[in-house]
Amino acid sequence: MSPIAVDQVPDTSAIHPVLRSFALRRREIIVRLIAYCSGLAVLAAILADLFSVAPPAGTDMVRPSLLGWTPASRPHPAFAVSHLELAKKTESYDILRHPHGGRKDILRWSAADEPPVAEVEIYRPGNELGAFAAADADLGPRMGPAGQGEMEAAGVIDTKFGPVTLLRFSGARAATQACLGFVKTFEVPKLRLSGWSCHASSASAQRTFLGCALNRLTLLSAGNDPKMAELFARAELRRSDCVAAASSTDWATGPQEPVLRGSI
Repeated sequence: MSPIAVDQVPDTSAIHPVLRSFALRRREIIVRLIAYCSGLAVLAAILADLFSVAPPAGTDMVRPSLLGWTPASRPHPAFAVSHLELAKKTESYDILRHPHGGRKDILRWSAADEPPVAEVEIYRPGNELGAFAAADADLGPRMGPAGQGEMEAAGVIDTKFGPVTLLRFSGARAATQACLGFVKTFEVPKLRLSGWSCHASSASAQRTFLGCALNRLTLLSAGNDPKMAELFARAELRRSDCVAAASSTDWATGPQEPVLRGSI
């Protein structure tokens, strides 16, 4: 290789040291800005992924209790409510899954382009749950305006799953005072049935609807869970008609004061 001529080597001796330092600092600043912007982009992507859970049908936003839940990619309904008629209302079925094994089957009834007026949720928890949430914390956000204030008992109905306590919230607006909710929890299998109804104009009509919904709730697939199949098989043996379930309000916890007969 031929030696490089002296006159071909660039002479940097004439460049002031301050200018050379500024050039080096400028390159360092540019590199740091690129790294900083890249870090912000990665952080934004992570946050977008964490908060991009799709809301269930019929809701405007995801409840805090549904964070971490995602719609099932291949929804196969495991439950059905047969012959439940609501004028001009259609039924929707959503399935939410949790990464730790939980599953929520949610049936809702609503008119076109309107919020739901009734809901039944079947929650089979996985490892994401240590204990079920309190009824007011679970039902309140789901019932919207009707789920405000303190929760109070509103009677008991007899269903094929046994006695079910009805609930209402004291802070509901006057137009939604008749709204009722319910929660029924089982230990074996681990299961919670819950829901609410606001479609009727009276508490009596809401009790009739919820009693019918629970008595007509059937299991389509147990998902290789023999305890689930046994629970519903035993419940079917106790199944009664809707009128009997709706009229079996416990006088001690009914929404109205009990009517006493005879003198005391």
